[in-house]
Amino acid sequence: MEAKAGPVLYQKLLLSEQSLESEEEGETSEPLVHDPWRPQDSSGKDTGARPGAWAQLVASLLLLAVGFSLATWQLHTRGSSTETVGSVAPPPHGHSHHPGVYHHGAIISPAATCSHLGQELLVAGGNVVDAGVGAALCLAVVHPHATGLGAMFWGLFHNSSSGISTALTSGPAQTLAPGLGLPSALPTLRLLHTHFGRLPWPRLLVGPTTLAQEGFLVDTPLAKALAAQGTKELCPLLCHTDGTPLGLGARATNPKLADVLHKAALASTPSLVGDALLSLLARDLGLKGPSAEPMPTLEPALQLPLAQGILFTTPSPSAGPELLALLEAALQSSGPHPDPCPPPLRVTMTPVSSVLATVDSSGSVLLLTSSLNSSFGSRHLSPSTGILLSNLVAKPAISTWSSPVILRGSPDDTEADVLGLVASGTPAVAKVTVHALLRHLAGPQTLTQHQNQNQAQQGSTESPGTCGQETVLQVAAHAEHAHVSSIPHGCCPFQGF
Repeated sequence: MEAKAGPVLYQKLLLSEQSLESEEEGETSEPLVHDPWRPQDSSGKDTGARPGAWAQLVASLLLLAVGFSLATWQLHTRGSSTETVGSVAPPPHGHSHHPGVYHHGAIISPAATCSHLGQELLVAGGNVVDAGVGAALCLAVVHPHATGLGAMFWGLFHNSSSGISTALTSGPAQTLAPGLGLPSALPTLRLLHTHFGRLPWPRLLVGPTTLAQEGFLVDTPLAKALAAQGTKELCPLLCHTDGTPLGLGARATNPKLADVLHKAALASTPSLVGDALLSLLARDLGLKGPSAEPMPTLEPALQLPLAQGILFTTPSPSAGPELLALLEAALQSSGPHPDPCPPPLRVTMTPVSSVLATVDSSGSVLLLTSSLNSSFGSRHLSPSTGILLSNLVAKPAISTWSSPVILRGSPDDTEADVLGLVASGTPAVAKVTVHALLRHLAGPQTLTQHQNQNQAQQGSTESPGTCGQETVLQVAAHAEHAHVSSIPHGCCPFQGF
């Protein structure tokens, strides 16, 4: 019979087991993803040893060791929280789930390191806002090609306790200097955490600060961006000593950024978080002071009643209003559903953005999207802060790269399903999101069937839910479980517990 422990007991159990496992293996560094079903050496002895004169005694000790190992295994599997993309072998017996289904909460992001960090915050007693903000700050360190403290953020948060959805905005794009966007990430994320976070603000910055100070490994998305875009104006941050770009698996550090994050952890208000940073940036640029200040806001989300529930999205100047108009037109059309993929747009540049999503089993959801506009933004690296500034300035006014959506079932049903979708990698995010949403509404398709389809797609290069090179993250709360998945399958690591 499975014990029903509260979050604190669950947290202590998990951390104890991971610490014990680390000590037994004697490793100095653990892989980001642990396999909860990996076989353990139950005896602690060389499996090739031959029985001697004390064979009977050794056999008795082995039986005791096996019994202890099984007890440890049961506790470990009950508290394990470290699945990621890929198949997970089921336990020999007992309760099990498909990959991407968790009892408590989960997070999915473009970087395994940041999904792991978000999962750690959930285990530590944090909520989806703590996990999402911590992972976003992590991505600001390890994915400087797509996001950072110089980026603009949009978010959509659904509170399952109140049933209210709230939109987060960085405010209108503003100019710090010609061609350079005004950084607003820190005060924007701090504002979100101040209103809805649970853990202390400094706790969220521990992981990102450590990564910036001690170093992180270049992953595939960053390595591809460096190979494609080159290292002009990015040295020495992302270069070898000979000026060549860091490759996959190379270690990068950003001590100046670590200093900024450390100071941000000590700030008591959202405004103080941004003020110190802007002073350093103004000094780097030879300005007397910043001509504008970040204006992040929390606003009621836009709503659209549907037969299946209520749809929420972000207001203007995001692409949320465009998404609602496209969806209403598609639902009123007499044509077949879902609509075909939108034709590719002829644009000179696809806005580069970063997305992540968190969910808990009660139905609270946070979707975050951010952008520097171009890959590596303006490529202006601030020497005092280690921050790459964006080239998001006053025009264009509409953030076409942002239109997260949350669909909540019947408001009269306290246990109604909740679905969250957020897309990136295309200049037509609203159209791609509508396409994914129409596929969901076209049902009937349960979330269990969706997870079965995800499992069937493992090992396949086909992505039947995509229209091109875009990425769509999906999170959901269904039957008191948290679900995470992506299109194309396997593009983004997820973790939960």
